[in-house]
Amino acid sequence: MSEPVLYIVATPIGNLADLSERAREVLDSVDYIAAEDTRHSGRLLAHFNIKGQMISVHDHNERQRCEHIINLLGSGHSIALVSDAGTPLISDPGYHLVRAVREAGYRVSPVPGCCAFIAALSASGLPSDRFQFIGFLPSKSGARLQALEALAGNSETLVFYESTHRIVDSLGAMSQAFGADRYAVVARELTKTFETIHGDRLSALVEWVQADSNQQRGEFVVLVQGAAPDPRTDSIDPEAERILRILAKEMPPKKAAGVAAEITGEKKNRLYQLLID
Repeated sequence: MSEPVLYIVATPIGNLADLSERAREVLDSVDYIAAEDTRHSGRLLAHFNIKGQMISVHDHNERQRCEHIINLLGSGHSIALVSDAGTPLISDPGYHLVRAVREAGYRVSPVPGCCAFIAALSASGLPSDRFQFIGFLPSKSGARLQALEALAGNSETLVFYESTHRIVDSLGAMSQAFGADRYAVVARELTKTFETIHGDRLSALVEWVQADSNQQRGEFVVLVQGAAPDPRTDSIDPEAERILRILAKEMPPKKAAGVAAEITGEKKNRLYQLLID
């Protein structure tokens, strides 16, 4: 490799055959591999006979490791950052390191591949043109419910990560915050032997998971259908609404609606009614 680079390398989330050829070449060519858990990633590297020197970079030491890794880059070394599974930085450590490396003037290059929530979204049957990735919810029940209630009106598909010991409680909180009839999909152990992708009303999903202890094990992606659109605004383009609200800060409603209609092509009366409502 002709220049020092920090590579952000996606690794399999279960099936080792999902490691891309480019990812394998990069991992085999860099001088150091920065891993969230060196023992876990060591098994992956051993499987592919990759013998790079490993550095531990996790939640508790990431900020301290930044200077060391930047010094290695300054000495001409290239480094690959990997997480335990999937794409680094997606609900995993790495943000502080990537920012520090970029600010130090070194190139950061992504080596794309597996990402659990993208894999789940692609197979869920839920709308994927607009979605919001939330990641892990707060561990305490009160904070978790509060976070979910704040999302209840969002119209885009909502995507969460969840762990074995909280999946039942989290589904119950979602049913409470979003309504028992809101449709959702639980994707469990993706690409692994016991992969499960199951969709139903939230209340039914709670019962389904509670009734089968096997469905409470593993790593989870939970995808929740967005709230039904408000019939008063469902035909108004979001960009038109954004422009309208900006104009409304400086103009009376009728004038703001007229100017927004001229800019966007939306009907003036509907824009005006939106402001009034």
